[in-house]
Amino acid sequence: MKFSDIIGHDELKRRLAQQIDTGRVSHAQLFTGLAGYGSLPMALAYTQYLFCPNRKDGDSCGVCPSCQQVTALAHPDLHMVYPVNKKEKKSGEVITSDMFIKEWREIWQQKRGIFTTEEWYDRLDLGKTMKGLITTKESDEIIRKLSFKSFSSKYKMMIIWQPEAMNAEAANKILKILEEPWENTIFLLVSEHPELLLPTIKSRTQEVNIGRIDIASLEAMAIAEGRSAQEANIIARLAGGSLVEFGELMRGEVDEARKQYFELFCRLMRLSYNDRHLELFEWADEMTTLTREGQRQFFLHSVRLLRESYMMHAGLGSISYLWGEERDFCTRFAPFIGNQNIEILIAEIESAMAQIAQNGSPRIIFTHFSLKVSKLINRL
Repeated sequence: MKFSDIIGHDELKRRLAQQIDTGRVSHAQLFTGLAGYGSLPMALAYTQYLFCPNRKDGDSCGVCPSCQQVTALAHPDLHMVYPVNKKEKKSGEVITSDMFIKEWREIWQQKRGIFTTEEWYDRLDLGKTMKGLITTKESDEIIRKLSFKSFSSKYKMMIIWQPEAMNAEAANKILKILEEPWENTIFLLVSEHPELLLPTIKSRTQEVNIGRIDIASLEAMAIAEGRSAQEANIIARLAGGSLVEFGELMRGEVDEARKQYFELFCRLMRLSYNDRHLELFEWADEMTTLTREGQRQFFLHSVRLLRESYMMHAGLGSISYLWGEERDFCTRFAPFIGNQNIEILIAEIESAMAQIAQNGSPRIIFTHFSLKVSKLINRL
């Protein structure tokens, strides 16, 4: 994965390459951003550039053995950790990332690093109730692997994807390594939700924010794939800076999960507005049938729809990233979202997300959440 293979982020790529060229490589970095923004590919491109002996014009060569090994996720000095789990595991069975390296390489090659946590869990076939974890045993493996000398590169690289999936004990063990790292050992933490990390871990990393991909880059991609200039502009705007969304729009797909989250959001708001409290209890029960990751995705979609509704309320609908049924609903819903309740609603969502991440009872969390929303929607 070369820097030039990554869509957008031109200034960030130049800055990262310059850091390596000048020898200012931080031993612990936190790459933050949604999966669709390209945070994981950026981490791999950074690693490939760091390892490449034939760097030129701010990019790796892409053809040397080191570059080919990184692209294949098979470099001996590149180690990767990601949340894993499996159904019907035996009592006392230890689950680590290495057990699923085949699946990890497959999804990387198929998606070029642009995939969501939910897609990864689907690949692991975790069902509705299980989610991936980074366990204490995994942190022991990290320490063991990094204790050896590098094989062919000057550096040893440890990429931890979704470090927020670490349990407390695993996180504390990683913290000790970050405080006293081995020489030429680099940690890249790739996180969608850095707010869920231990503050002490965040304080020991250099944050690199991977923002939205610019509209011009997405528009150029759409035109290159045969779309008209007008259609390309619409698709690029609606993608919201995400290659995941862009791909779905280009394929003309209706994401069933996204449609489900939208319908659940609409029903919650309608029941809240009409004070249908008994039916809110039924809504909360339905939410418990989603996977933990599905519940988290529902909250993320809710934040997006609330934000867009607020923009419409403020008269900024012309720059909205909504279309179809979502735009129709939020246009009607906008009068009920304003300065009086938008911040409180978002705070309630953030609180509920944190409780879900801490394995709280979904039935209690969603019942409390729905009743709070019912009160807040009627504040205007």
